[in-house]
Amino acid sequence: MTDDLLRFRNEFPILERTTYMISNSLGAMPRGVYDSMHSYCDTWATRGVRAWEENWWMLSREIGDEIGAIMNAPAGSVSVHQNVTTCQAIVASCFDFSGRRNKVVYSDMNFPSVMYFWEAQQSRGARVQMVRTDDGIHVPTERLLDAIDEQTLIVPISHVVFRSSYIKDARAIIEKAHKVGAHVLLDTFQSLGNVPVDVQALNVDFVTGGVLKWLCGGPGTGYLYVRPDLGKKLEPKFTGWFAHENPFAFEVGANKYGEPPYRFMQGTANIPALYAARPGLNIIREAGVDRIREKSKKMTAHLIELADQRGWKVNAPRDPERRGGTVVIDMPNSKEVCQELLRRDVLVDWRPKAGVRFSPHFYNTMEEIDRAIQTVDEILSQMGVAAGAAR
Repeated sequence: MTDDLLRFRNEFPILERTTYMISNSLGAMPRGVYDSMHSYCDTWATRGVRAWEENWWMLSREIGDEIGAIMNAPAGSVSVHQNVTTCQAIVASCFDFSGRRNKVVYSDMNFPSVMYFWEAQQSRGARVQMVRTDDGIHVPTERLLDAIDEQTLIVPISHVVFRSSYIKDARAIIEKAHKVGAHVLLDTFQSLGNVPVDVQALNVDFVTGGVLKWLCGGPGTGYLYVRPDLGKKLEPKFTGWFAHENPFAFEVGANKYGEPPYRFMQGTANIPALYAARPGLNIIREAGVDRIREKSKKMTAHLIELADQRGWKVNAPRDPERRGGTVVIDMPNSKEVCQELLRRDVLVDWRPKAGVRFSPHFYNTMEEIDRAIQTVDEILSQMGVAAGAAR
């Protein structure tokens, strides 16, 4: 059967030189970024300050809408920022933790940057409850639901766990939170572009993420979705002149908030990063996340099969409906194996308490997966580890 998604393969130059299996960390750069960045430089060089009025001022909204289209978000509901931590800080600044409803519920499987941020909100009066994992792969949904009560203000939770690629039951978490009057902030950094996300179907309050992983958009562009009914009334305290209803009036005093998405912005946008983001977003939309997801499930299943044949520990969900785009394998000497794979141009990464993360994307082939695992076999053999030796 012909793999139609491979028609995009030539759009990613690094695939000509490497076996690229690290899209969970940094998606491959599209060839179109060269032209896009040249356009940015040419615009700055030839139009100077006029570029703001002619193009740059609206670019933030345009890129936000392009990201939003991938998650079925209404136009004007997605703003762009430097990174996820910034996005989550904007959300937190909309709330007061001094009242009885001041509880923050999250999982110890969240990405550390998010964890550090919410732990720091205790200085503002937040009561933080961390729900812990037993197996290092997931936190039981019921355990999370039990922690969400009438005193819960917000539940910042990862959609897909970075260590194990476990897909959380976002719908169940959102429904429980809304039942008791709490909000959910869903981090889709490890899902959007690989796992379908529909913010309207989920009725989620907030979504954060970034484009540098599965969206192939490079570093420097994070995104924040705010449900439109909330977006009209929330007033973030982490704000700036872009959020003003009339920013070029340069008024003195408190902010007079404009309409979303500008309402949730601060200062000058990272214009070069927005230029870099667009080619990848265009490709992902054209390829289609549903098709990407179907291929991803086949590739990750193949990785698990190869690991099982060798007796290696798989720290990822077995159920394909609960598994994102990454398979984490803890073979013998996994950290050293990862370092050697990188030296041999097999690009993967390693995480403590997890193992080597293999993250094929729609532009990869089954043959590349076979080659990557065969390279691990060669490395272990050279280390003197017997074939089939378990972790």
